[in-house]
Amino acid sequence: MPRTGKRYREARQKVDPETRYALSEAVALLKETAVAKFDESVDMAVKLGVNPRHADQMVRGAVSLPHGTGKDVRVLVFAQGEAARAAEEAGADFVGSDDLVNKIQNENWTDFDKVVATRDMMGKVGRLGRVLGPRGLMPNPKVGTVVAPEDVGATVGDLKRGKIDFRVEKAGIIHASVGKASMDAAKLEANIATLIGTLMRMKPASAKGQYMRSVSLSSTMGPGIRVDISDAQRAAEGR
Repeated sequence: MPRTGKRYREARQKVDPETRYALSEAVALLKETAVAKFDESVDMAVKLGVNPRHADQMVRGAVSLPHGTGKDVRVLVFAQGEAARAAEEAGADFVGSDDLVNKIQNENWTDFDKVVATRDMMGKVGRLGRVLGPRGLMPNPKVGTVVAPEDVGATVGDLKRGKIDFRVEKAGIIHASVGKASMDAAKLEANIATLIGTLMRMKPASAKGQYMRSVSLSSTMGPGIRVDISDAQRAAEGR
């Protein structure tokens, strides 16, 4: 059986695994148990009552968190001409066309976090599916990363400010990073409520029974903390 560190054991003792905490209590407890020497990410796991094997129950999308993720997001953009200039002005870290396609294809280079492409570039970008696809980096119109040339600047700005995408996994769970442990508690709560609200609005019509079945929070090195679903939903509805 793998051994856990002293800090983790002490943090775990502060969390009752059977209790479902109100959102504000869960966030406060998360900040208290994030004791690593670096600024830990805050991760959320939501179990949904859907079967992703059915196309009409696939929950996938994107949301702009009101207070960002706290991370420096490196954005790569495939664009040409005016669209490329707009991407650079919006703060994109890498902008190009064939040069970037060749670099990724020949060097297996993936030193970036998000990828945006204008629609006219997708014929070339499509060749990168084997490299970008498994890493979740392939541009996709469903999450707003395949755009018209005139929308490139706004899209890059949203991603740099903390727009995240999500997709339900085979087990019906959505994992997402919603901030950093150092962030103000109220800002973390607002980010979490925003994602919860988005997922509630995306409930598939064919999903039967309880839709949102569990919500839990954890810091990178901390224990999982169960959140009271009803309280989280009230927080989302109040936004």
